[in-house]
Parts: sequence; structure tokens; C-alpha cells
Amino acid sequence: MSGPITITPLTGIPEVSEGDDLVDVVQLGLDHAGVSLAEGDVLVVSSKIASKALGLVTHDPDKDRVVRGETEYVVAERTAGDRVTRIVRAKAGPIMAAAGVDGSNTGTRGGWLLLPHDPDAVCEHLHDGLLERHGVRVGVVLSDTAGRPWRVGQVDFAIGAHGIEVLDDLRGGTDADGKPLEVTARAIADEIAAAADLAKGKVAAVPAALLRGLPDVLVAEPLESHPRGRDLVRTGPGDWFGYGRVEAVRAALGVEPGSAEASAVGIAPAGADTRVDAVARAVRVALHGVPSATADVGPRTVTLGADTAYDLGRLVSRLCTALWCEWLEGAPDTPSADGLSVEVHVSGAHPG
Repeated sequence: MSGPITITPLTGIPEVSEGDDLVDVVQLGLDHAGVSLAEGDVLVVSSKIASKALGLVTHDPDKDRVVRGETEYVVAERTAGDRVTRIVRAKAGPIMAAAGVDGSNTGTRGGWLLLPHDPDAVCEHLHDGLLERHGVRVGVVLSDTAGRPWRVGQVDFAIGAHGIEVLDDLRGGTDADGKPLEVTARAIADEIAAAADLAKGKVAAVPAALLRGLPDVLVAEPLESHPRGRDLVRTGPGDWFGYGRVEAVRAALGVEPGSAEASAVGIAPAGADTRVDAVARAVRVALHGVPSATADVGPRTVTLGADTAYDLGRLVSRLCTALWCEWLEGAPDTPSADGLSVEVHVSGAHPG
């Protein structure tokens, strides 16, 4: 791809309603922008207008219940006031906040918009309709917005794609210096989605953009045989990040994120926290696995008790592990003479 790449916003698209055909919707944008499709163009469409056209809206006032219904499993969770924000594997495929359930830019209908469960099929429908209408090969990407681990802010990425190479796997090749490439695989579909958002944006009511100058990303027939948007999601042994830092350890202690047990022992806040609350959460996690045990929580120590020395040992181990989730450390003293109680000193630079 050595030539220039242009990004054209498709303006003039009116509010989309349930039952609208996305092919007609996109055609309005093309006409308004004065653009005719050419061989090798790539069209990027916001998932929001696809959801509107498909009628994927609910007016259930309980957002948490709606998110649970769109969730495969919970990756991480934090409280914010009286709400819980969850990073989940959405039924649409990606890992994202709140399963992509969104209440912004919903138009006069209000409610919550849901992501289509098969974004690639949405892209295929749009691709086939445009091919029939214009007679040229194009690529289609359905985009949404998400945050990224280890990076601040959100970017658009491809939740669905059709007709394009979603991944440029360079492994086995060489770089410009002739050195072997062993791990590099460019997420082309995500790069295209992010580039298109520079022209679309979230507040300009421009839900689609056209990229020109990328003919090499188109794939040959049969298009369905090539990886698509869902194939960009890490799964199984390739998923190194199945849980958040805290959730991975709590899950190993029997407290799965998103479960009733997680709510019962307490979920860490996304913002300010206190040391006392952090220790209390760790104690509740520890007690969850040893129901006969007791704990007396002080400002710098926790006194643990159990019915047997074995249970006390388990309890101490669980508490020290749970404290690590809260950026704290536990150091147990010598157990009491009967071996049924022990004092654990809590230290560490907890953010609170």
C-alpha cells in the first residue's frame, strides 16, 4: 500500500429506523457525498445504525439486566457509585464494556441499543447489496468503540467484516532490514475502523465513511472462506487475558466475576477507595471458602479464627492471596497455643 489513502465521511444520512435497509441508508450517504463506489473501496459503518435498522433496542430500565442478557462471561468489574461497570465477552463476539449496550445517540426512540449477535452477517448483507447495485468489489467493516488494556481512551475497531483481509500475518517474512518476523500480525480491519472514525466521530452524526486506496486488502472468492471480524477475538489457549488482574485471583478463590458471590463479597470501585474497605473485601473473599471461620478486622491487623488448625491454615493462605488483589500484603504471626486463631498484619501501598 504505497499510494495515498483517502477517507471520505458519508454525510447526510438521516435518522435510521427499524426496518430500514442498510444498503439504502449507505446509498443516501454516498449520494450526498457525491461519491460513486469504485473497485477496491472499503466502507466502514457504525454498528449503531445497524442496530437501529435491525430494531435491536430495549426499553428495560435495568441496564445491568440488559448487559447480563448480552454477556457470554465477565472479564473484569468495578463499581461506580451505585452501578457496576463490567468488561465482558459480548454475544456479539468482542471483549468490551457493558457488552456494547449503549444509550447514546439513540434518537427519539430512547432505550438501550444492542449489538447484532452476528456482525459479520450484517457486513455480508451490505457487501452483497452494494455489489449488486454498483457492480464493483468493495470491502465492508462494521465498527464499534472500545477501550484497550494498558491504554487510556477508546478507539473504533472492527466487530464485523466481509470481503477484506482482516489480518495481515507477517510471521515467517522479514522486515525492511531482512530480519525474520516471528510474531507480527497487523489487525488490518481494526486499523481501517480506527482510521474511518477520524472522519466519522461520535458527535458529528456521521455514521459511515469510505476509504479509498486499499485495493490490496480485498480477498478473493469465496469470501466466506476468509477470516472475518469474529476471528480477530482471542479465544481458548490464545487468550492470555481471560480475566482482569483482580478477577483472575478471586476466581481462583471461588469468587467468579459477575456472580452473586462477587457482589456479596464486594466489588472494588473504579475510582477512589479506602484501605479499610479493601481489607474488608479481602476478608470476605477469604471467609467465602471457609464458612466456619471468623475474622476480626482492625485498622492494621486481621485476627482470624477457625474450628481446626487445617482450616486456619487455609484461611490465612486465602486472606494473603485476597489481600494481593487489593494491592496489600499479609504477614501472619505465630498461631495461638491451640492453633485455632492467628493475627495477620496488613501492609502495602494501597491506593486508598
